[in-house]
Amino acid sequence: MSDAPRLLCLDTVLIDVALRVAVLPQRAGDVLASEKLVTTGGGFNAMSAAARHNMRVVYAGRLGAGPFSSLAATALETEHIAAPIEPNGALDTGICVVLLEPDGERSFVTSPGAEATLRGSDLEALDVKANDYVLVSGYNIMYPELAKTVLAWIARLAPEVTVFFDPATRAVDIPKSNLDAVIERSNWLLCNAFEALTLTQGDDAIEAAASLASRNDTLDVLVRRGAKGCVVARNHQDAVVVEGFATTVVDTTGAGDVHNGVFVAELASGHDAFAAARWANAAAAMAISHFGPATGPRRDDVERWIAQFNERASPR
Repeated sequence: MSDAPRLLCLDTVLIDVALRVAVLPQRAGDVLASEKLVTTGGGFNAMSAAARHNMRVVYAGRLGAGPFSSLAATALETEHIAAPIEPNGALDTGICVVLLEPDGERSFVTSPGAEATLRGSDLEALDVKANDYVLVSGYNIMYPELAKTVLAWIARLAPEVTVFFDPATRAVDIPKSNLDAVIERSNWLLCNAFEALTLTQGDDAIEAAASLASRNDTLDVLVRRGAKGCVVARNHQDAVVVEGFATTVVDTTGAGDVHNGVFVAELASGHDAFAAARWANAAAAMAISHFGPATGPRRDDVERWIAQFNERASPR
């Protein structure tokens, strides 16, 4: 077990305050929420999804001190996710207010905290093995000081370490030099269709995936397409569509993170990229049928769900 690959996740852990609303409030307006949920989110969604698929996971980020940090630390411990970096004793973990509309779309307001104070020495102290996997988020390379720390660290990782990069929802805000640097070191780019089109200035997600997979000689690409599943493009190869699964959309918060965590875990366990992508499609479809983030299912549950889906789809 000790030699099994691990996922080291830099995507920051926040506390999500999720509110279900009928409509977003107008400026200076007020609306009532029909449901509320306070839960650990951010990078926790990907980490818990990977952990629930039997992968060892390490949070390569910084917690703090206070009620939000205590909530996050308990959530990590419950999922058996290691958190070896020394907490910031002067700051609490940040929060993200999530406004969820009836169609499952969500809007965010984020207030950073201790997670934004990650130091170079914190990352250097991590014992990264050659067969480990590292997940980097666009939020890690968006802000100058944190970007400098993270980019310098991943540049020094051994070539055998597999780096995954998800530009996240604010891809357009990442400085081009930072974006180029992280993509140059990455082995996998994981993004949604909007992000892929933004990065290529194209208008077709399948073509965008193939184009991105030709940016250098090491990059493979997965583009998530919601209900349509995803597209996988291996380096310098045509993109392949991996079909999605029909489901009832309740809350899309964290769906991409669940997809990322499951995809990484399935790759780490020896499955090929297309099988891993189909499994991740199923896990994400299951996750968005529940209210709240971090609802990635366990592997046994996904296995049963896919079997039932296949049975329903088989001709009688």
